Amino acid sequence: MILYYLLAAALIAIDQLVKWGIVQNFALYDELEVIPDIFSLYYIQNRGAAWGILQGRMGLFFIITVLVVGYLVYTFHNLPQKSILAGISFSFILAGALGNFIDRMCLGYVVDMLRFDFIDFPIFNVADVFLTIGVGTMIVYLLFFEKEEGTTSKRD
Repeated sequence: MILYYLLAAALIAIDQLVKWGIVQNFALYDELEVIPDIFSLYYIQNRGAAWGILQGRMGLFFIITVLVVGYLVYTFHNLPQKSILAGISFSFILAGALGNFIDRMCLGYVVDMLRFDFIDFPIFNVADVFLTIGVGTMIVYLLFFEKEEGTTSKRD
């Protein structure tokens, strides 16, 4: 189990290093085209939730994050852990949630910088990528692997 926490810590470090690098090297709203017309780095400060909704509701984000992380850790410790896939998804979800939580608590906003130029999609960050990977991996685990590993809940 400690390996999953170490993985989460490494992912949080990666997220925070990328954000630090952006803040140190970009002025707010600066852009660097990485792949022209496809992908760029574009520094913004998101004071809301996903896609900028609920701007300025730091108290709400604090409560939600503490509850979600608490539930995640509690559940992870109280369910039989036979699956590496479930453990890795836990690490990614935890890292994504805590990466953005650190920004909110230390800066009052979340540093976003990843932008797809070929579609109208909100600017996001590495922690958001980790959350997406973690949730996607957990869905795959729950749909295709949980039952055959004998970790099903009483609902089945």
